[in-house]
Amino acid sequence: MTEPFDFGAFLERLMDRRRLDAAMLSRAAGLAGGELSSVLRGGAPGPSVLRGLAPALELHAADLFVIAGARVPDDLAPVDPEAGSDVHRLVRVAVALPDERRPELAHVVGSMPQEERVLPVPPPRPHERYPGGPGALLMRLVRNRNLGWTATAHTFLAATGRYWSAATYGGIGRGTVPLTDELLADFCAVLDVCGEDLAALTGITPATPRSTGPCPGEVAGLIWDVRRLTAAQLERAVEYAESLRDRARPLTPPDAPTPPASPDIGLPPTASPGGRIPHSGGSADSSKNR
Repeated sequence: MTEPFDFGAFLERLMDRRRLDAAMLSRAAGLAGGELSSVLRGGAPGPSVLRGLAPALELHAADLFVIAGARVPDDLAPVDPEAGSDVHRLVRVAVALPDERRPELAHVVGSMPQEERVLPVPPPRPHERYPGGPGALLMRLVRNRNLGWTATAHTFLAATGRYWSAATYGGIGRGTVPLTDELLADFCAVLDVCGEDLAALTGITPATPRSTGPCPGEVAGLIWDVRRLTAAQLERAVEYAESLRDRARPLTPPDAPTPPASPDIGLPPTASPGGRIPHSGGSADSSKNR
């Protein structure tokens, strides 16, 4: 049986990493004297405690609710459940942009106003009601980015150049697929959480990322920002990113031969039983990094 997650012990690991004692963290989070002590002794943190701790620990408040096993409040949840299936399209274009263009895209996405929620926050789907364990926590954090299993597979491929099947990610959440340091490195590229904090969360040190794309923090930050957009806003963000990409392409002289068309990025039609593309190294080919 999987051991229940000890939020207090996780909090102590974060405090050690940040060189904070209980008094310092209580002051930074604006907590009363006994509130933090209660959590460190195993008490359940309330919403106000989690909202106070998040900025003091430099974590997203919504993520801290997920880690604590608490329901994410509506004001912190993704705005449009329908938008998550297109996140990978934006990531695909973003990783192909020149370095100087990517901050421009991030600025435009960040400046989009947050619209009113139209659909209620849905409850977890039956197949996403995971047991305890580090893989379950990671998959709940991924869902907090508005990504279901299939959207996760697409987005991880776009961000890291490596494909794992949707069922593999489901297995990580259920604990039937082992969480390796290599897999954890992929989560680092998608979650806006640093590798050291994920190590404190899971007990596993991530492998060195093998992606040759942009800084993982840029991609992860973009994925986080678009969770507050509607599907229509995300479509406009994709169109803007594509315009940046097209402006960055050099013009082809009129007499130059037309290069062969490269295949569009997408999920491979088949995968190995382990969920990976059956080729050496587990890395997607260069056409899938575009």
